[in-house]
This record gives sequence, structure tokens and C-alpha cells, in this order.
Amino acid sequence: MKKILLGNAAVARGAYEAGVNFVSSYPGTPSTEITEECAKFNEIYCEWAPNEKVAAEAAIGASIAGGRAMSCCKHVGLNVMADPVFTASYTGVNGGLVLAVADDPGMHSSQNEQDSRHYAVAAKILMLEPSDSGECKEFTKAAFRLSEEYDTPVFLRLTTRVAHSQSIVELSEPEPQKVRPYEKNAAKNVMVPANAIKRHVIVEDRMRKLSDFAENCPFNKTEDNGAKIGVIASGITYLYAKEALGNNANYLKLGMIHPLPEKLIRDFCKKQEIVYVLEELDPVIENHCKTLGVQVEGKNRFSFLGEYSVNGIRRVILHEETSAPETTANTPVRPPVMCPGCPHRGTFYVLKKLGLTVSGDIGCYTLGAAPPLSSIDTTVCMGASVSAAHGMIKVRGEEAAKKTVSVIGDSTFIHSGITGLINTVYNKGGGTVIILDNSITGMTGHQQNPTTGKTIRGEATKQVDLELLCKAVGIDHVRIADPFDVKTFEAVVKEECARPEPSVIIAQRPCALLKQVKYTGCCEITDKCRNCKVCLKAGCPAIAVKDGRPVIDASQCNGCGLCVNVCPFGAIEKKEDA
Repeated sequence: MKKILLGNAAVARGAYEAGVNFVSSYPGTPSTEITEECAKFNEIYCEWAPNEKVAAEAAIGASIAGGRAMSCCKHVGLNVMADPVFTASYTGVNGGLVLAVADDPGMHSSQNEQDSRHYAVAAKILMLEPSDSGECKEFTKAAFRLSEEYDTPVFLRLTTRVAHSQSIVELSEPEPQKVRPYEKNAAKNVMVPANAIKRHVIVEDRMRKLSDFAENCPFNKTEDNGAKIGVIASGITYLYAKEALGNNANYLKLGMIHPLPEKLIRDFCKKQEIVYVLEELDPVIENHCKTLGVQVEGKNRFSFLGEYSVNGIRRVILHEETSAPETTANTPVRPPVMCPGCPHRGTFYVLKKLGLTVSGDIGCYTLGAAPPLSSIDTTVCMGASVSAAHGMIKVRGEEAAKKTVSVIGDSTFIHSGITGLINTVYNKGGGTVIILDNSITGMTGHQQNPTTGKTIRGEATKQVDLELLCKAVGIDHVRIADPFDVKTFEAVVKEECARPEPSVIIAQRPCALLKQVKYTGCCEITDKCRNCKVCLKAGCPAIAVKDGRPVIDASQCNGCGLCVNVCPFGAIEKKEDA
């Protein structure tokens, strides 16, 4: 049977057909749907872990125990996962272990354009890269087989366009898999120096065998169209090249991108008058070719930045331009914005009003840096807000502590904010941490986390009590406040910032898009309006200016009522539906 599947869903289908036993991940666009789709198969145990490191460690444990295991993340999540992954390269596997990582060229939802192929090289781990959904499924199944055959974890690398595009997938029945026997083997699984030294020898021998395999790997294919131009590509750039050049080029498609073949590349390049290496982000394949002494065109013609395009490839190689279809009007600019009713809007309205220095983090609330809220001063990575604020305060002194806060989501706090808070307490720091508790992992599409009390499948479980947790690590002053009650919330922020010791405010209001949140009615600006435009400072997309005065667009307003609390003259009223 054939079915059109999202690339991520195809990976999940491949895991199912491969008989995977265990999947542990932390959500991160563009990889999130892999684990969500895996959870739809009752045969697969699935979980959301607190962070990528924990997820990888759990998957490694499942593999050692004899199960086929997978952990999925986005490219920056691989940074968090790296510590156990590098060591797992030495221990090898028992049951097959696949690590799916989705890169984000163009930074559609990320803070950098990291190329995860470098991790495969550095960790000495086999990496496969599919080009479409059909290959996503087949490569995933093959990854588990290769993992067990070569006693290695296997990276499956996707990019945003592959992860989030759809194509035809041939469905098969799952392969019956038994959990492999587990045998105590300290020499293999206990990585003390004496054992690790011996395992490194095995890793290098494995890489030699994989290099031999790369020469005849079925995922590395040549296509001779009798052209004078040769193209070496992998992943989505192969499909771009095929569409751009058609039969005007010969192709070497690399589906196994670490280790890369040597003879196959040399033999292909000998037959071409000119060879182009097409790869988004870094020149990993190009540098390999040049190491082999093969002359290729690559980053001297194409960008290190962002995504490639069909038109861009055609323009550089064939010197042709395909005109885009004409439009009758300019496309309006649509910058990202917090949703109507977003609970974070009240928090950032108050922080902006108070003129505080705000150490930010990764989540929907990162939009607090955008006008008109313009509150956030820094954003580095998951969990960095708490630690960075501590460093800022230590450098700038005690008075800075009274004007510095950090903001972090409930899921991100669990991910990597707790240790930052412990560091602040242990090292006698100051400042106020505001945990933005919106009752869900919002940015990646409403995944459960340890603070929601539900598992990935919605089953009830123990719920982390953020208030007790903060007190347990040494925070004496923990306040819970509603950020939509702006007057009370402002008073709470002032009180906590004035303390000489660190404190925590839990800004508690659920995401407006959760099914259980049912705002009603619509807000209206009455004739009491004095045209002060304070309501505009809340940054709600439903409030605009028309004929010089603020108005509320009823089609966007969901009746959350924040603007009612923001207006200093009581000129905004909420009208319930008739």
C-alpha cells in the first residue's frame, strides 16, 4: 500500500516497520513530529524526556538492554545530547540505536544554522541522509540494521524541507523483532579509561569497515545522462538539482554521508568536465573531495548561508533564470507575533513598563524581544536565561540585581533552567527568575512535559510542583501570580526585584490555544477613550490604529481581557457573545 506522508511521519513509520521498542525525545522543530507520530503506534514505547541528554541516555540504555531504540532532536538539541552520544560511539550497541537529528537551514525556527554532519565526523558515527519521505522510511529501517551489523549508533539527518514535505511512501508490514539477550559486559559498556582505550581501537576499525561499505552502499548512487556537468549532492539539494538541471547533468547522490566514499567519488569525477558539489550550510562533502585531490566547484559558487533553491542552482550552473510568476500585489510583511490571548504578553508589558534588564530564553516568549514589547535583552540557548542573568548581576553589582530578571518557560525550566537556579543560590547570587508557566510546551506545538501531569499519550502521571521545586533548591521567596492581573503582577515584580537574595515568580496562565481555555466575547473601545494609546503597548495583534485612534478588530480578538486591565481610564470593555 502507498501513502503520502510527511518526512517526519515516514521516519516514524520506518521505526515502526523496523520493530523499534523504545523512543525518547525532547520536542524541537523541525524534528518534533517524528516522536509524535511514533506515539500513534501502540507497539512502540514513547516518551517526552526533560531534555535531549536524558532522552539520548534513556535510548542508549534501552539499546544496551537489547531493544531497538531511537532518540530524536533538532540540530541544537544535538548539542545537549552530545555528551552521551560521543561515548555511545565507543560502547556501541546491542539493539539498534538511531539518533534522528533535523537541521534547520534558513533558521525558520532556530537560533543558528548548525550543520550536524560535523558531529558524525567528530563522534565517528555512521550518518545517513534521505532526500524524500520514501527514503526517510527506508533509510530509518536500514539505520537499525546497520547499527546492529556494525555495532554503532547511527545518525539519521534530515533538514527542514525533508522533515516537513510530503511524498509517496510504500508501506510494509513491521519486521518481527525480539529484544536481544542482555549480557553483562563491563569491558564494552563501562567507559573508564582502561576500557575506553581498547574500545577506541574498535571504533577506528569500524570506521575502516564503514568506509569500505560506503563504496558499494545502495544509498550512494550514480546517474549518467551523458552530460558534461557532474553534480554531487545529498538530501534535499539532490532533488533541487534534478529539478533545476534535469538531464543536463550527471549525478552522484550520496545517501550515506559519513563516512564518505573515496573511489566512488574519484571515478565519478574523472568522467565529468566540471563537477559541482551542492550542499547547504558547510562544505563537508566539498572538503572531502578536495582532500582526495579532486577539483570541484562548491562554496566558491554557492552560499554558506540558508537554503538553496531550484532557481539559484539553475542560475549558477546553467546561467539561466526562471522568472517567478507575477503577482498583482506586494506580499504584506507578517512578522511573528504572540497570539491573541497569549499569557506572556502581560508579563512583558509589565517588564517593559518597569524598564528592567531581561535575560531571555528559547520559547514563544522569545517574541518579547519584538516591538512594541521590546523587553528581552539576551537570548542564547535553552536554559541560558537564568545562568546568564547570574553572570550579568555578578559583573554589574548588587544594584543591577534589583533591575535584572530572567524569563524562562515551564518546559524550558525543566529542560535546563533548574541547574542555573541552583548555581545562583549556591554562589550567593541575586535577581528574580520569572517562570512563564503556560501549562504546555507551546513553541513546538503543544507537547506535554513534566509540569503538565500528562505523558506523551495524555496519560495521567506525577506532576512537577514548580513552587516546591524552587524552594527545594534554596529559593525562600516563591510567588505565584497571574500576568493578566497587570496591577498585582507589577507590584509582585517590584517586591521581588527589591530583595537582596534571589527569588522566583511563577507567572501562571495557560496558553490561549489550549482546548480547555475558552475565552468568550470580544473587547471594545468605548467613548471613554482618551487616545493615550497605552493599549497599543501590549502588542496585541487585535489592536490597531484607524484614523489616528486605537480600534479592536473583532475578527482577531478572543476576549482574553488583557487590554481591559491595561487601559488606565477604563475605556475598554468586554462584551459577551449574545
